[in-house]
Amino acid sequence: MRKYLKNKRVLRACEIYKMLDTSAKRKHTSFHTPGHKVGAWDITELSYSDNLSCPRGCIAQAEKDIARILGAEKSFILTDGSTSGVFAVLRSAKCAGVKTVLALPPLHKSVYNACETLGLSLLISDEADGRLLDSADALLCTSPDYYGRIPDLKKYRSLCDERGKLLLLDGAHGGHLHFDKTLYAGAYADFWVDGVHKSLPALTQGGVVSARTEAGGKLLEQSVDIFRTTSPSYPIMASVEYAVKYPRNEALERAVRAFAKSEARVEVHGDWTKLCARFGKSAFRAEKDLERKGIYPEFCDGEYIVFYLSPATKGREFARLKKALRRLFEIYPYEEKRVQQNPAPRVCTAGKKIEWVALEASAGRVCACKCGLFPPCTPLIFEGDRIEERQIRLLQSANNIFGLSEGKIAVVKEDEEA
Repeated sequence: MRKYLKNKRVLRACEIYKMLDTSAKRKHTSFHTPGHKVGAWDITELSYSDNLSCPRGCIAQAEKDIARILGAEKSFILTDGSTSGVFAVLRSAKCAGVKTVLALPPLHKSVYNACETLGLSLLISDEADGRLLDSADALLCTSPDYYGRIPDLKKYRSLCDERGKLLLLDGAHGGHLHFDKTLYAGAYADFWVDGVHKSLPALTQGGVVSARTEAGGKLLEQSVDIFRTTSPSYPIMASVEYAVKYPRNEALERAVRAFAKSEARVEVHGDWTKLCARFGKSAFRAEKDLERKGIYPEFCDGEYIVFYLSPATKGREFARLKKALRRLFEIYPYEEKRVQQNPAPRVCTAGKKIEWVALEASAGRVCACKCGLFPPCTPLIFEGDRIEERQIRLLQSANNIFGLSEGKIAVVKEDEEA
C-alpha cells in the first residue's frame, strides 16, 4: 500500500489506511479469507477492520469525510467501479418514482444495461429542453464526457427544478472536479457517481456514489447494498479515501491549459485532465509510435488520441508527453477525415434470430448487439444499426473493443431483416 499511496500528509488524514497500517504492524496469522494468506493489508471483515456493508468505525468516518468534501448528504465507497454506482443511482431513481429517463449521449454501456435490467424506459436526445423533459421523470447525462466536455449543468439543474424532475449524473471521469464546484457533478445532481480511480490516485475499481438529500441517501444506501460486492477490497477502499483527500495540482492544471493554447492540434475542454491531440487519418499510426516510446494514451478513436492526466501526474512526465507530441505533429501533418453520411434508419431486432459473422464480412448487415471501442465503452454500433465500412475499419484498428467475440459480430439473419 505504501508503494502506491505516497503522500504522507494525506495518509495521516486517512482512517482506513491508518487501520490497515496498524494491522500490518501487528502479528497476524490468517485463518480467514482471502486465500493468499500473505499479510494483513488485504484482509476481510475482522473485529478491528470495520464492515463496508454496515460501517461503524474507520469506514464510517471515511465516508462521512468523503461526503463533506464532495458536498453530499451521503456518500458510499465503491470497490466495483462506477458501473455498480450507475446501477445504484438508477435503482434509487426508480424507487423515487422514476419510470422514464431522458438521457444525453455519450452514455456508458452501463446506463443502457441498468435501464434494461431495472425496467426503466430510456429516451435518448442530443439536447434537453422543457418539452422533452416533460416526457420523462429524470434527466441523466455524463459529466465530464470522455473528451473532457462538461454539459451546461446549471441549465439542467434549473430545468429539473422547474419541473420537479431528478437530475442524475454519471461523473465517472470527473472525481477530481470537486476542487471547482462550478464544474463538479455533485454541485448540481440529486444522485451522482464519481469513478475516483479514473482521474485521482486510487486503485482501479475505486469509486464513490453520492446523494444530495437525506431521503435520497436512504434510497441510495438500499441500492448500493444490492449492487455492491459483499467482499470489498480493503486496499481499494483505503485508496478511495486517499484519492478524495488528495490535494489539487494547480501548477499542472495551468501547464496543461497553456500547452493546449500553444498547440493548434491540442484541445482541452472543461476538464483539464483530458488532453485531446488531433491526428485525423494518422491517429492509429501515431498511437503506435507513442507506444513504442513507452507512452500509453487512454484511447484513440481514429481521429483523436486522448491522454488522461491526474493531480498525481508528475511534471517531468507531462514534459515528456509534450515533447513526443510536438515531434509527432511534425511527422504526421493533419489529414481531415471524410465527413460521414447520415446512417440508415435503425431496424427493430426484437424476437429476430441472430448469427455471428466475421467482422470484415458484416458491412450492410443489421447489428444485433452493442459494440464499440473500449475505452471509452460507449456503443459505436447499436442493435438495429446497419454496419458501415468505416465502423468495421475502426473496430479493426482499435487496441481494445467490446461486443465482439473471436473477431465475429452478432447480426440479424438476412431472411429476418425486414
